[in-house]
Formats: sequence, structure tokens, C-alpha cells
Amino acid sequence: MTEPDRAGLQGADFEELVREVEARMQGALDQQARLRLLLDAVVTMAADLTLDGVLSRIVAIASRLADARYAALGVLGDADEQPLRTFIHHGISADVAVEIGDLPRGHGLLGLIIDRPEPLRLHDIAEHPESYGFPPNHPPMHSFLGVPVRIRDRVFGNLYLTEKRDGTDFTAEDEEIVIALAAAAGVTIENARLYEEAQQAREDRERLLVLEDRDRIGRDLHDLIIQRLFAVGLGLQSSSRLVAQPEVSKRLEQAVDDIDATIKDIRRTIFALGAPDLSDDVQAEVTRLVDRAAATLKFRPELSFIGPVRTLINEDLVPDLLAVLGEALSNAARHAFASSGAVVVSAGDEIVLTVIDDGRAMPPDIVESGLANIRRRAEQRGGTFSVESSPGEGTTLRWAVPRV
Repeated sequence: MTEPDRAGLQGADFEELVREVEARMQGALDQQARLRLLLDAVVTMAADLTLDGVLSRIVAIASRLADARYAALGVLGDADEQPLRTFIHHGISADVAVEIGDLPRGHGLLGLIIDRPEPLRLHDIAEHPESYGFPPNHPPMHSFLGVPVRIRDRVFGNLYLTEKRDGTDFTAEDEEIVIALAAAAGVTIENARLYEEAQQAREDRERLLVLEDRDRIGRDLHDLIIQRLFAVGLGLQSSSRLVAQPEVSKRLEQAVDDIDATIKDIRRTIFALGAPDLSDDVQAEVTRLVDRAAATLKFRPELSFIGPVRTLINEDLVPDLLAVLGEALSNAARHAFASSGAVVVSAGDEIVLTVIDDGRAMPPDIVESGLANIRRRAEQRGGTFSVESSPGEGTTLRWAVPRV
């Protein structure tokens, strides 16, 4: 080997060594940046004490830390037939989620991680023998990272990350940083649950005091005010028969009618005092409406919530949301003759209610009475209402209003 060849080879070795050192330095800097991001993420998670808010933040932060296009958190349920109680996702829009349909229930690869709660990295989801496949309209997903989230010794759920943005596989470093996030998330989730339980206990005590006050006021109105008004009305009615002048008799009868109307108003007030508040838990109220609709629809629509519904839907909006849902389900029961359907409540920059059925399309000459009420409720809040209906494809009602 000549001297120039030896010099060239040594130069090539040196350049390769420099490149390797630079790559390692860059890797160390990237890892340091991700650790800073993890620390910031822990502080950010701890700042939100609402459970829905914490879960949504965890999913978004996991996506950033691992540079994943899609992320999700599956919260474990108690029943074997439906292992996942809640499924919060990030990276899929609300419209695409509606097109996909039912949220995952914990079968296939997700079920594997539920049964064996340990980290799992894959090059391609489809190549794994436990892969369950994707439903129609689902975006393609290949690379995968799953990590369990534990609260003390109990598995609360699992973090699922797919599609590394640069097209490569998830690395061991990605797994380590997500495991660290999952550990911090477990503590934050536990704090949020304890906070919500304390909040709920305090609200229950306050609600009990309010109901006791309402009950006392209702009894007083019924036993004292209504009885006195009733006695006055009977006295006036008797007096009207003794009056010879028709004009005076007519006025007395009018006074009796006014007293009767007042008694009815008071009774309605008593009933309202005893009625539960609709805005205590919007998610529970929506669920109850859907459950009740099953009796007339002859099936229970699939129900899903996207985003922190309890947190972002304020009390002022709840009556409108429930009224729109009730009208939409009633329309489906009367006109659609459907065999299946879905209800999706999404909370983000907009509050979106989507009601879908697979029944016959709406006739073009349908009288838009209930639909006009739904449209008006949307327009009064600066929102929109749309109906998509075609033969053989069913009907989709979408009601959206800005989040206040």
C-alpha cells in the first residue's frame, strides 16, 4: 500500500470517527432536550386537577415526547367483555373519528398489552400475530409503542403510540422516556382522582343542603301558602253567589281564576325545586338520554365521548345540548326505522354533537319543525347545524357551537 493510499484511508477513518462522535453528541443533546420536555410535561400535567384534562394532556405529551403522529390512552374497565372503559386519542380529528365509528374496546394487540402489561415495540402492527386489523376509514398505522400506566401496583391503563413522524421505528430511548412519563402520569392521575372524589363529596354535601332547603320551602309553600290561597278562593267563590250585581260577580270569579292559576304556578315551582339539576354531570345525562332512547329505537346507539367533555361543556350549554340530543333521537325513532346508530359528543374548540343512524333517508318534503328548533339553538350560540341524508346511507346530524 502506497503512502498516499494509507493517508487516504486514515483520513476516511478519522472522518467516520468524527461523524460518529457528532451523531452521539447530537443524540445526547436530543435526549437532554427530551428530558427537559419530560420535566416540563410533569409540571404541566400537575397543573390540571381535573381527571379528563389530565388524561388528555398525558396523551398529547406522549405524542410530543416520542415524536408520534398518533397517541392514545386506554383506561381499563371492570368487565371482561369490554376491557377498555375509556379511550382518549390524539392526532385523529373529530370528523375522522366519526367516520371510523366505534372506539377500540381492547381486543387484538391492545388486549395483549392489557393481559400482559409490559412495554411493547413493533416495526409493523400488521405483522404481529395478535393484530386485530383496522376498521374502514382508519388512517394507516405501522410502527407501534405500548406502555402500561400504573397507579401504585395497579394498572390504570395503557399508552399507545403509533407512526413515528420520521418514518422510522420507535427506539429504546423512546420507550424509556415514555415509561418515565407513564410513571409520572400514574401519580398525577391518582392526585386528579383524589381531587375529583373530594370535589364530588363536597358537591354532594352542598347539594344535600340545597335539597333539604328546597324540600322545606316546598313543604311551606304547599302546607301554608297553597292552603291559604285555596281557602281564600273558596270564600270568594261562595261570595260571588251572594252578589246581585253581575259585574261584581264577574270580577270575583276572575279573582278565583287568578288564584287557581297562582296555585298551579306554585305547584310547578315546588316540582322544579324537587327536580335534579341537569348540569351536575353532562356525561351522565347524555348517557341516560341514550339509554332511554333504546326503548323506542329498539337498539342502543353506540355512545362515545371525545375530549374532556365534563370540563369543557359549561352549565349554560347543557340544557341546549340535551334538548338537541333528545330531539335528534326522537326524530330517528319516528322516521328512520334504523337498526343501528351512534352518538358522539366531542369537546374541543367547538362542542360538537353528532347523531348517526343507518335508517332510511329523510324525505325531501319533510316538515322541519324539530330540526328548525335544533338549528335555532345552534344559531343562537353562533354555531352550525347540518344534516346529511341519502338513501341507503342513513342520516348524520351534526350540531356544533363554539366553546365558551
